[in-house]
Amino acid sequence: MIRVLVADDHPIVRAGIAGLLEGEADFAVVAEAESGEQAVELAAAQDPDVVLMDLRMPGMGGVEATRAIAAAGHARVLVFTTYEDDDRILAAIAAGASGYLLKAAPADELAAGVRAVAAGQTVLAPSIAAQLVARAGGTGAGAPDPPRLTAREGEILALVAAGLSNPEIAARLVIGESTVKTHLLHVFEKLGVSDRTRAVTRAMQLRLI
Repeated sequence: MIRVLVADDHPIVRAGIAGLLEGEADFAVVAEAESGEQAVELAAAQDPDVVLMDLRMPGMGGVEATRAIAAAGHARVLVFTTYEDDDRILAAIAAGASGYLLKAAPADELAAGVRAVAAGQTVLAPSIAAQLVARAGGTGAGAPDPPRLTAREGEILALVAAGLSNPEIAARLVIGESTVKTHLLHVFEKLGVSDRTRAVTRAMQLRLI
């Protein structure tokens, strides 16, 4: 079972999301939070696999709550919100969110996103990925050259961005899973990041994928 904490300050919205997830055989909604502070407390107390996080809440906002939960290592955070402006997206990802979906997403996309994040994958709504690419304006005059990825590293990172897990990438490319992990470690080092979400975001900003 995938244990989920739903954090949203609107009771009706929160109940609707929880009801939708409870309708899936592999989900268990273990707690609901109406504020960022409560989300942090419940993440520590209930040990969920995924926290479904809205961004605008009273008191501690979703970005701050995401940062606290990610730093504590209690759960992976999937932002689920109506906001799609660049600054909020980048702030949430920088805070440690493993994905960013919009509330306009269909129910099956939300369920798939939760499963993917629980499995350690990166999830970005198509419109969000497009915005991150559009925001990237090149490195600019006098900026250092972007890191160079090998063809294989770029291929693997593109599959990560598409939501594939390491075993799926290994099967797709007919290579060992350990080889995939090694390539990703090299990518992380070149991009100066420590996880898949930031690697995908950074690569999009640099137009490497």
